[in-house]
Amino acid sequence: MNEKFKLPLKALRLRAPAFATIILAFSGCSPDTLDPEATTPTDVAVQPAPVDLLTASTISAYRGGIAIGTGSQPNSLFGARYNGALRIIGPSYLLSDLSAIRARGGRVVLNLAGGQSRFKDKYHHFSYTLWKNSVDRFKRINFSSYVSDGTIIGHYLIDQPNDAASWGGKPVSPATVEAMAKYSKSVWPTMHTIVRAYPDYMVKYSGTYHYLDAAWAQFVYRKGPVDDFLRQNVALAQKKGLALVVGLNLLRGGPNRSKMTASQVRSWGATLLNSSYPCAFVSYMYSSNYLSTSSIKDAMDYLRNKAQNRSTKTCRGS
Repeated sequence: MNEKFKLPLKALRLRAPAFATIILAFSGCSPDTLDPEATTPTDVAVQPAPVDLLTASTISAYRGGIAIGTGSQPNSLFGARYNGALRIIGPSYLLSDLSAIRARGGRVVLNLAGGQSRFKDKYHHFSYTLWKNSVDRFKRINFSSYVSDGTIIGHYLIDQPNDAASWGGKPVSPATVEAMAKYSKSVWPTMHTIVRAYPDYMVKYSGTYHYLDAAWAQFVYRKGPVDDFLRQNVALAQKKGLALVVGLNLLRGGPNRSKMTASQVRSWGATLLNSSYPCAFVSYMYSSNYLSTSSIKDAMDYLRNKAQNRSTKTCRGS
């Protein structure tokens, strides 16, 4: 998977929604992203929206179905159109942000380890010890209620472990990802574990996944027909007993790595949501300029409708 979710190195507190549009480059050497041609959400803690501004209709609008949203999505966007996201939230802001997200009926995939720079050694190789130390920042925070009520979709362990360029020429093996999932479950037994890697890499593990719950398949035009893409990824995920998160590379997933048009978003997204197998629909990535156009809003409303009409499903593996 040559697509990543990159994040800034330090958590920043945004003072106004406008600043939430900061986007990191999605590349093997940047922090982390959700883009197939880039990296993961940002190490940004977005300022929660005041709960007293929420209406009962806004809150109830986002219950049921599967979560749909974007990476690095600010709290203010949870509501009538989006009810899911991939986020990195610093320890200091975790409980307040989770409370704001829950108040808006939202659900979130949490990257607890942060940007890749936190867990690379001096050779830029993955370090399990550094990864564990970064995750351990959250051990003393009691956020169990957000796990049990589904506000937290799962723990995002690592971005593109298969991409050697991101890890100093040494990919992170599926066996190592399973070890990471095992550690996560030793601390938070009921929180699902998710890796941002296509199932075709995760099936290379010769053993059985006892601790890893879900893989990730983000569609881009260069992957070929979307229905074939979906069928292949579902089959491979099922083969290893993994759930599957899907989504679109909105900003670089069109022909020649262009932004997807509204019609492409609508058509390709609908195909992914026609399957009952995916447990969440999270796309790369939040951009206020892109998402604020009326045609994209209409396409996203259409996809939200389809996601809401799906049966509620967790990202727990079999």
